[in-house]
Parts: sequence; structure tokens; C-alpha cells
Amino acid sequence: MLKCSFSFLKQNTFVTIIIFFWTIALNAKIIFVSTSGNDNNDGSKQLPFATLSKAASAAVPGDTIYVRGGTYSLSSTISLGSSTKNGTAYNYYKVFAYPGEKPIFDFTKQTSSDGIKLNGKYWYLKGIESCYAAHNGIAINGSYNIVENCSVHDNRNSGLQIGNGGSYNRIINSDSYYNFDAPLGGNADGFSPKLDVGTGNYFYGCRSWQNSDDGWDGYMRVAVGADTAKTILENCWTFMNGYLKNGQQIATGNGNGFKMGGSDGKNLRHNFVLKNCLAFDNRVKGFDQNNNLGSMTLYNCTGYRNGTYNFSIPSSLSPGNTATIINSVSLESQGTSLFSGVISKNNSWLAGFSISSADFVTIDTTGVRGTRKPDGSLPDIQFMHLSSNSKLIDAGIDVGIPYTGKAPDIGAFEDGMAMYPVEIKKVDKIPDSFSLEQNYPNPFNPSTTIRFHIKDAGHLTLKVFDISGKEVASIIDQQLTPGVYSTTLIPGHNLSSGV
Repeated sequence: MLKCSFSFLKQNTFVTIIIFFWTIALNAKIIFVSTSGNDNNDGSKQLPFATLSKAASAAVPGDTIYVRGGTYSLSSTISLGSSTKNGTAYNYYKVFAYPGEKPIFDFTKQTSSDGIKLNGKYWYLKGIESCYAAHNGIAINGSYNIVENCSVHDNRNSGLQIGNGGSYNRIINSDSYYNFDAPLGGNADGFSPKLDVGTGNYFYGCRSWQNSDDGWDGYMRVAVGADTAKTILENCWTFMNGYLKNGQQIATGNGNGFKMGGSDGKNLRHNFVLKNCLAFDNRVKGFDQNNNLGSMTLYNCTGYRNGTYNFSIPSSLSPGNTATIINSVSLESQGTSLFSGVISKNNSWLAGFSISSADFVTIDTTGVRGTRKPDGSLPDIQFMHLSSNSKLIDAGIDVGIPYTGKAPDIGAFEDGMAMYPVEIKKVDKIPDSFSLEQNYPNPFNPSTTIRFHIKDAGHLTLKVFDISGKEVASIIDQQLTPGVYSTTLIPGHNLSSGV
């Protein structure tokens, strides 16, 4: 992966753009899969394969497999990668939905096992839907994989589970819902980094709803890595877990939003970090310790109208571990159940705060299941955003999350943090090198235009950092074809006209 940095200004105040993009392996090829294909074909766009399994067997690191839209009816597991079929940090195996199309892997005919098993390292799945599997929709047993813009639903166990020591996987902007393990429904979670999961797994911008057990489940059964597994969640939403697709309650599932750990013997640790996460209308708890003895860190989280407690960390931890809740909101439930050792700062239930629904633009949940934006990010909603006169604005303390105003707001949504929509325009001929031009005008007046050149197709991320190295804006995060592009950035966050 190539990394380039460029300064906007030559004076004392400046921001830097850092651009990441995939390097392209020599002789990398594109392989196609289609519902109208044949595995005796050559895998070209004109003569695609019929199965993802065939395409995966023909691929080498750096190759891209484009899966055309349509429903693929399957009776057996799709296995991707193995101990001898791994990508590298610079050349992933890429399995992408063909742009503008939606491939659906339907495992209704399956009688056992998972739908998709991701066993290798450095595989990248994007835009895939996996449903009705006999067990998990996607099971990740490998490490350093990416699952982006995928949906897993109506599976007969968890939507997506990470286990077998799987570590440092990234689950980005993905949805898991309506998963139910008949007849009782006690095991089907939305996302399950659990049992024998490894460390360093990361979820960003994901949603989990109406799963029969929990939204996220970090329950441990094996002490992997000397009992130090760590899972990180940012900007994730979970709601109505413990309810069926038809809205009926199911008493046999735990019905928690974020279950941060636990174990059979109540003796294992799972270190959980949650930032800007939202849990509401779950049948039992929003954020749940569940006898986890590891460290739990919750920054700028919001719990609303969960069945019992919004935040529940009632028991002490193993020596040397800490439970911390800062800048968080609890509204409409029994509130919190926290043991005396929890570090609790600038939370809505502490002395000095008295909140009500009037502190929020709306408590109407309309839109939480809405269509994601074109880049796959969560839809814009008004639910649980702070009203302009809320006493929770600028009432937090700095925990390293970008904020506007004099201080961070309290809760999962920072006032004014959303950037204005960015339109990316492809302006002319294919360049012969990678480059990023100086933005103009500089300083912003009131917006600025950024042009960049892409020589080869790849996944591009364009971010803005301030002089201290803090990320203040994520502008682009998507697959782009070769070309010269132009985008206009209208300041938001703590970038104002004149910077």
C-alpha cells in the first residue's frame, strides 16, 4: 500500500492530506462470475464462471473477482482461502460486487455448515449478500481480512462470526439482521467476535437489528492469546435484538445490544472498546458486561429505551483491568447498573445533568434501517441527535474523538460533524502516474477543490489531518478506476472558511 502526504499550507497553520491506495500486482487479472456463467468458461467478462468457488481457485494475490448481480442458489459452503492460499498486505484477493449490481448468495438449500467461510488471510469481500445459511452467514476463521458493504440476514445462526483465532479483521459498513436459530433462538447474534476469537478485530459503521440473541456478542470460551483478545467498535448501531422479524419478543435469546464478553466459567477477559455507538430498543440491555472480566471502554455512546438497563457493568474485573464510560447518554429505561469501580465522567446520568427528550431533535427512530449512502456509510438520521439548545452540547471532555465547538458533545452524535456531500468528478484522460495536486483555493474560500490522478484501478481513501495528526475529515473511501478526478470539499468539522 502506497502512502503519500501533502501539505495544504506553507505557513504555521496547515492540514495534510494522506492518500492510500492499493498497489497493483504485476499481471493482476480480473475474473468474472455470473448467474449465467459456466465453470468451463475462461472467467472473462464475456465468458464468466458460474461459481465463486471456481473463480477463487483460479485467482492469485492481487486479482479482482467481480461477481455480477443476481441470486446464486447454493446447497454447500463457499470456502475462500486456506493456509496455502493467502493474499498479502499489498495484494489482497478481492471479491467485489460488480459496480452497480447486487449479488445474493442464497443458502436455503443448505442443510449444515456456514454459508461463506473466509479461512485465509488478506481477502477482501465487498458488496456481497449472504442469507439463509444453515449456520453463520459469513464465518471468518482467518486474519487481516476486510468485509465491506456486505449484508448477512435470515441465517440459522449468527450473521457474521469471527473465531478460530481470527485476528485483525475489519468489518466496515455492513448490516446483520433477522438471524434466528430455530427452534429456540438462543445463539443467533448479528456480529459474533466470540468463543475462540483472536485480537484486533475492528467494526466500523455497522448495524445489527432484530437478531434472536444479541446484536454483538463477545462471549469467550477459549483464552486465546493469553486471555487478551481486544475488539473495537466505532459508529455502530444495534437495536431490537431479542425480537423476531415479525416483531414478536423471543424470551430464549439474551436480547442485548452490545454484549461485551463473558464466559462459561465467568473467568475470561475480552477487552472491548466502543466509540460513538448507539443501542436502543433491545429487549434487555443496551451495553452489557455479562460477567466479562476484561477492560471495557465506552466513549460517546448512547443507550435509549432498552428493556432493562441502557448500561450494565455491575461486577468487578480482574486485577489490572478497568471499566470506563465517558461522554455517554442514557435515556428512558432503568438507566445504569454500574459497580463502584467504573470510571464515569461527563455522562448524562451524573450530578449536574438532568435530561429529557427535549434535549434531542427527535426520539422517533424513523430511518435507522434506511438505505446506506452511495459510499456505503450509514444513512443520515435525526434520531438522538442533540437539539440546538441541549445542555449536552459542548459538555464532554476530550477523549481523542474529533469534535466541534469548545468541547465534545455528549452522546453518539457530535453536532455539526457531518461533512457536506462530496461529488467526485472524473475529468479527463488516463494519467501515467499517481499524484495529488495542490488544492485550490488555499486557504478555503469558502470551499476548496482537490484534483488527483490514478494510474491503476484500486480502492482509494482520502483523509484530512490537522497539524497534530488528528483526523478531521474522511473525504473518499471507495473503489475508483484509472483517471483524473476532481472533488470539492466544503468545510465542516473544525475546518472553517479561511483555513
